[in-house]
Amino acid sequence: MLKFLKGVVGGSGTGVKDLPYNIGEPYSSAWGSWLHCRGTSKDDGSPVSIFSLSGNNPQDGHLAAGRNGVKRLRTVRHPNILSFLHSTEAEVSDGATVKVTIYIVTEPVMPLSEKIKELGLEGTQRDEYYAWGLNQIAKAVSFLNNDCKLVHANVCVASVVVTQTLDWKLHAFDVLSEFDGNNPSASGPMLQYEWLVGTQYKPMELVKSDWAAVRKSPPWAIDSWGLGCLIYELFSGMKLSRTEELRNTASIPKSLLPDYQRLLSSMPSRRMNTSKLLENSEYFQNKLVDTIHFMEILNLKDSVEKDTFFRKLPNLAEQLPRQIVLKKLLPLLASALEFGSAAAPALAALLKMGSWLPTEEFSSKVLPTIVKLFASNDRAIRVGLLQHIDQYGESLSAQIVDEQVYPHVATGFSDTSAFLRELTLKSMLILAPKLSQRTISASLLKYLSKLQVDEEPAIRTNTTILLGNIASHLNEGTRKRVLINAFTVRALRDTFSPARGAGIMALCATSSYYDTTEIATRILPNVVVLTIDPDSDVRSKAFQAVDQFLLLLKQYYEKQTSSGDTTGMSTGTSLDLGNAGLLGWAMSSLTLKGKPSEQAPVATANSSTTLTSSASTPSFVSGVDTPSTTMVHASSSTDLSDQPVPVSPTSTDGWGEVENGIHEEHESDKDGWDDIEPLEEPKPSPVLANIQAAQKRPVSQPVSHSKPPATSLRPKSAVKVTKDEDDDLWGSIAAPVPKSASKPMTVKPAVTADDDPWAAIAAPLPTTTAKPLSSSRIRGAKPAAPKLGAQRINRTSSSGV
Repeated sequence: MLKFLKGVVGGSGTGVKDLPYNIGEPYSSAWGSWLHCRGTSKDDGSPVSIFSLSGNNPQDGHLAAGRNGVKRLRTVRHPNILSFLHSTEAEVSDGATVKVTIYIVTEPVMPLSEKIKELGLEGTQRDEYYAWGLNQIAKAVSFLNNDCKLVHANVCVASVVVTQTLDWKLHAFDVLSEFDGNNPSASGPMLQYEWLVGTQYKPMELVKSDWAAVRKSPPWAIDSWGLGCLIYELFSGMKLSRTEELRNTASIPKSLLPDYQRLLSSMPSRRMNTSKLLENSEYFQNKLVDTIHFMEILNLKDSVEKDTFFRKLPNLAEQLPRQIVLKKLLPLLASALEFGSAAAPALAALLKMGSWLPTEEFSSKVLPTIVKLFASNDRAIRVGLLQHIDQYGESLSAQIVDEQVYPHVATGFSDTSAFLRELTLKSMLILAPKLSQRTISASLLKYLSKLQVDEEPAIRTNTTILLGNIASHLNEGTRKRVLINAFTVRALRDTFSPARGAGIMALCATSSYYDTTEIATRILPNVVVLTIDPDSDVRSKAFQAVDQFLLLLKQYYEKQTSSGDTTGMSTGTSLDLGNAGLLGWAMSSLTLKGKPSEQAPVATANSSTTLTSSASTPSFVSGVDTPSTTMVHASSSTDLSDQPVPVSPTSTDGWGEVENGIHEEHESDKDGWDDIEPLEEPKPSPVLANIQAAQKRPVSQPVSHSKPPATSLRPKSAVKVTKDEDDDLWGSIAAPVPKSASKPMTVKPAVTADDDPWAAIAAPLPTTTAKPLSSSRIRGAKPAAPKLGAQRINRTSSSGV
């Protein structure tokens, strides 16, 4: 028989050396003769609790009761009963004596008496937590008595332990026995190990060993008495030493006092069943118990109840004991969100509770759930994540953002909901700095190129602002290829005045990334046009920008004059005029109800384009939520054919290489970045252009034509801002062409032939009619060598059809 019991107890181990756990420091208190120690798993280091019971005689009664407790704990499973993990029995020979030790490994727990001291709760919060704990122990006792027909016989503070989530659990099953009240022939003791129980915890019939009365009593009679003893010890703060002390009810809450007295009735048949205590007691009706109970049966609630509950939870959590919220409610909430049983409003409560945690605990307990939620198909969940990204975004590592978060967030760029597109765009202010250069170039810039021509003007404006804010996170080659195109070609020509203003501010905030040639030939010509913009705010910003960039050029000139070195072209100067602080989100939300008017360039002085009425256009809020982050990379937009662009060292078609593969169904559109023309050199001054054109023209006699072909000095462009545009936006600053002897060309020169001293040596037009150029890009032409200090320009045909 002894070998059989040893086999049952030691079934999961053969000795302390084989115990796959490390035994740590003991707690100061434990039930009976057991020693309760901390422990960890040898496999993964996870925490456990290890209970040990030792004896010198294998036949010792304590060891026999301990083996009974191990067997019962392994077979009885309930959420409010201590979870069994492992057990073993070891024999250690010490000379002539043999020491036998039983080990039980369970989930990590702490004695209730020590946990109460650690929490230090007082007043209402203490009563609420005690109510929750007693509710759990009452459920465990009811399960044993009513469902299993078992009697614990020693319910007290020492037999209760507390988990890491502050749940109360019942253990100490050494005395646990079946209730055989229905067996009339039974005459011996019903509880074999009742002698282990202290007299102060025994009801009168058990003290007298009146087993006949015990068997006639209800199954819950003994444990209801024990539950009364637990209530007394809990509220008095003292260990029960005599049965008479139970009469002192001064510390018992008034709402619990009637039930306490019924639990300790002198007549066993009158003692309250613990199941009735759970159903009828007024004491258990409080905010903490109701909140945790709702979370535990969340799957049984309908969507309306869930929505109402989670909207109230953030405010309710502030009124509950903080430790209970963080260690009990927060894990329940995270689990409910992760497995889809919680509604989207629960996310706000999760983040609010998580904000009370230290940084390390937030990263380990909350962030994993948030990362998983990004994969959810629930649009409401995605909106909640993006709206509160400022609360957790900085805690996300770059690897997690790049590999797990961004792929899901990026789907919002092309969402049909304008609100979700805007939230996705704003989230990039926090996420973009954590993205790799490969992700930025291969994915992010593609989506931003589409958003810069979005139908919602607020999104177009915010895209420009985002580009200015994240410009510093782009490598130098991408900045050269992206920034000026994005800010000048699209932003400055947007029909929405805040978008134009955002383009000017973005140029100013990123001024340190442009060299003097780019400022003089590409930025200033575009900004100066806006000094006569119909919108006063845009005009004001344009004048500020002109002053800033002229000051940069002046500083560069003075520096070069003093040093006598004119080879460097980069300004090398970051001028702080306060423009960086102007870059904020233009729109806090989308209020546009109707579809905005199509984009049209606003670049000429006689432009008649005006904004739509305030009823249909979102208001512009300047300086709202100014980001404190450094400026990072910027996404660019399409460059028109007449816009000079320096040749990119990494790309021959401007934005083309970041656009391929996005929205292939819109390949025919002329608004995408894939339509950007090949980057060209800045055009020289009008007089120099005439000289260079004359030098490159072949010497031949002019042939009279009734209708001479029109000649264009700029490459043909596939990019059109509007399909019905008749006038050339940049004609006023385009390089002039030589005047034909027979008939003037269609392109108006800025300097006439009469005023041009070099017109006399200009070569005549060729005698043969050239074949019309294809509208596609010219990639085979080699740029001419720089002359007279000008930048290289692409050679183009001097004749046309």
